[in-house]
Parts: sequence; structure tokens; C-alpha cells
Amino acid sequence: GVWRQTRALLFKNCLIKCRTKKSSVQEVLFPLFFLFWLILMSMMHPHRRYGEVANTKLGALDTSMLVNFVIGFTPPTPTTREIMRKVAFDNFEEGIITEEYLSEEELQEASAHKPSNFVGVVFNDAMSYQLRFPDSIAMSSIYMESR
Repeated sequence: GVWRQTRALLFKNCLIKCRTKKSSVQEVLFPLFFLFWLILMSMMHPHRRYGEVANTKLGALDTSMLVNFVIGFTPPTPTTREIMRKVAFDNFEEGIITEEYLSEEELQEASAHKPSNFVGVVFNDAMSYQLRFPDSIAMSSIYMESR
């Protein structure tokens, strides 16, 4: 039963491949060509290797730049409030002001009216976020050698 059908199907496929040699050769050569092309492109644009940076003491943070610094965030959930509390109070004694906004639109509106010392944080979930600066958007991500 099954073995006979499988053998007949294999024989049929072999006959088709023998009769259509041009398409059979293309099926083999096109993937090899594209593989060669990908290897060539990766060799033309190699990854940058950065040297090792020695451990150095950077000194104390100049907190005078952070006086009246405003960080707005959205959405206001218990997790995001806790994260922003840690950012504002555990790392800096004074100077950073956190404000919560109900939506991203409110955050963008507030950043348009605030001076340049405003940064918005939009939490996608508990582990990822986007920083909103007055003129641009910076995505948080794990360091990648090449994008």
C-alpha cells in the first residue's frame, strides 16, 4: 500500500525532473546564486569592531544640569510609577520632576509647550520604552553591531 504509492510518486518525480532539466538546474542554481550574493554583500559591508575600553572612574555626576529637569511618562500604571520614582529619587537627591500623562498625545502636547529640559518616556510594556525628545524619537534597544 503505502510503500508502493511512495515508490510510484518518487518514480514520477524523477521522470518529471529528467524531462524538465532546465527548471531542475534552476531550482539548484538560484539558491546557490543568492547565497553567493548574500556572502558578497556581507563581505562588502563588514561589521565594525570596537576596541575594548578600560575601566576608569568617571567621577561624580554634575547634577547642576538636572535642576528642574522634567520627565513625563505614559501610561500611568503602578509599574511605570515605581520605575519613574526610582529614576527620580533613588539616583538623584533633587532636581528631577516626574509628571504622568494619560495618553501619548497629551505627552506630545506637553513636550511642545515645555522648554528643552523636558523628556518624555512612553512605556510599551514593563520591559521596553521609547524616549521622546522635543525634536526626535529615540528607541531603546539592546546594542546591536549592525542594523
